[in-house]
Amino acid sequence: MSASMQIKIGIIGGSGLDDPDILEGRTEKYVDTPYGKPSDALIMGKIKNVECVLLARHGRQHTIMPTDVNYQANIWALREEGCTHLLVTTACGSLREEIQPGDIVIIDQFIDRTTKRAQTLYDGRPTSPPGVSHIPMAEPFCTRTREVLLEVARGLGVKCHPQGTVLTIEGPRFSARAESLMFRQWGADVINMTSVPEVVLAKEAGLCYASIAMATDYDCWKEHEEAES
Repeated sequence: MSASMQIKIGIIGGSGLDDPDILEGRTEKYVDTPYGKPSDALIMGKIKNVECVLLARHGRQHTIMPTDVNYQANIWALREEGCTHLLVTTACGSLREEIQPGDIVIIDQFIDRTTKRAQTLYDGRPTSPPGVSHIPMAEPFCTRTREVLLEVARGLGVKCHPQGTVLTIEGPRFSARAESLMFRQWGADVINMTSVPEVVLAKEAGLCYASIAMATDYDCWKEHEEAES
């Protein structure tokens, strides 16, 4: 990205970050996209003189299930609004003893266990971009943006894990214990319901995307260990 290009930050708030009062000069804008309406209004303003756009992933009243989030419309709307970077939050379950509830993980990889979600903006609709996009996904999250988040977290003294693999399930149910144990064997570190296809669509749209995952609990594998002890 050119040093002269103006940065505009899109913030997608998950569970626990849908308070628009963090923005100065707050205004709201309802938009439509070729994929339908985003989850809620785009809430625009500044944080420390940086232009930002806040979007509540599940709606401001948290009424949209993970499967039903219009990820295509959300990403399209933020790009059309001029966002260059996306900083997103996600609540997740920990699959590792060392990732304790309250810890932050700056995730760098994903495993996709969703089954019902559109994973491309090039979906063949008359209003969508033409063609097919075979987007590389070896490095799904923006390395430089992740480094900035890590620097900030360390400066604040926050307990932060510098990398981790998130496994995204369809939901809205949580995992069975057998699934949770299997996901640990696969090498997943945390589990959630929203990183995919959000990160995929952001990369396809050319946006620098980084996710701040907060562990809210241990997934059900931990109960199994405690029961055995």
